[in-house]
Amino acid sequence: MSVRAVPSLGPTRKLTLPKTAERALSNGLSVIAIRRASVPLVELRLRIPMPSTKLSRPYVARTSLLSQTMLSGTSQMSTVDIAAELQTVGGALNVGCDPDRLLVSGNSLVSGFDRILGILSDVLTDAAYPPDEVSTERERLVDRIQVAQSQPSFLARAALLRRIYREHPYAIQSPGPTQVRSVTPRTLRSLHEDRVHPAGATLVIVGDLPTNRALDAAEQALSGWDGGGKRVRQPPVPPLAPGPLTLVDRPDSVQSSLRLALPAVPRTHPDHAALQLANLIFGGYFSSRWVENIREDKGYTYGPHSSVEHSVAGSMLMTSAEVATEVTAPALVETLYELGRMATLPPKEDELEQARQYALGSLQLAISTQAGLASFASTYAGFGLRLDYLTEHAAGLAKATREDVAAAAARYLAPAGAVTVVLGDAAKVEPAIAAVLPVERAPLPVDDE
Repeated sequence: MSVRAVPSLGPTRKLTLPKTAERALSNGLSVIAIRRASVPLVELRLRIPMPSTKLSRPYVARTSLLSQTMLSGTSQMSTVDIAAELQTVGGALNVGCDPDRLLVSGNSLVSGFDRILGILSDVLTDAAYPPDEVSTERERLVDRIQVAQSQPSFLARAALLRRIYREHPYAIQSPGPTQVRSVTPRTLRSLHEDRVHPAGATLVIVGDLPTNRALDAAEQALSGWDGGGKRVRQPPVPPLAPGPLTLVDRPDSVQSSLRLALPAVPRTHPDHAALQLANLIFGGYFSSRWVENIREDKGYTYGPHSSVEHSVAGSMLMTSAEVATEVTAPALVETLYELGRMATLPPKEDELEQARQYALGSLQLAISTQAGLASFASTYAGFGLRLDYLTEHAAGLAKATREDVAAAAARYLAPAGAVTVVLGDAAKVEPAIAAVLPVERAPLPVDDE
């Protein structure tokens, strides 16, 4: 059989953004409408700021359970009624939360757009949090937390967050079972009244309908949503403080979870595009140096990965890998080596071009669907950006030079600036990793207070 050469990459297509319109309602809600006529559907993303001013495990428990029970009924509709109404318009609504925001996501047929907005309005203004439904969802959430707390990946990330964020609200992003069980329907109704308000919130609508039609429908359905409520600002994250490697003992574990955090910059920083490319070359996709080293060459792990995580209060570059216990120290050495190589040597031209094509292609792919476009627009809105930022970012990716990427890598990927956490069997891994870096012990990050 003859071997065919892999075809070269074609030119990158110009990023084309759809028509967008925006309207500020009198209650403080911003509505962004985007016309995308690919399929006869509409996607909704309602982002409501929900930050905390201080580290509070009870607050995390309350917001987590609120997101699970917000759709459990109103004074006029049960949870079954809501589900049935959504089904009639080919739609769905879901609620999630993180330390920055509450996010209501949904979709429907275009013909059901007005009805799904009406259901959303009813939930926002009249959520009842019925005791039976709250009790059921509370136990489901407890079960999920208990399962998560048995998983090494969950524990390793929790340990890393506590190490880098310390007393900042971002340090605790999952509550303990006891904290969740203490949340009552009355607590949820009080939290909803206090924090689920349109001031500072953004609704993104993407679909096969004119933007003016979408804006008018949103204003009619949601202008009566209360414009009061408490405005809370998240404190800035503390500076990253490198120090001894944090070793979290998990006796009898057959693998170790390796986590590193490095400094990063927000999307609007001049270094952002170059840092994204540097991260891709290091470990941000399958063709990266780190993957080639500890997966393809040495077989230490299946899927190492690194990414820049953006939160409202700050950005971090996070790396993760699961490795067999016996190769924990060698994997750590190779990780530090690859970071050092990135920070001291400029990338090869072909490396940079491959990462650039991947970044630009991923951007095109991410906004090719209504759902992807809605999620991008909603995420950016939470940072005070609009969809046209994508054009600026794509231009930054396209023009970043080897020198730009090398400078960003030297500034942000130097291993001396990393915070490192290893979760594993300390008795087996500590002697070897202590020969690489100073080590301090930390307890398993399991909350049940």
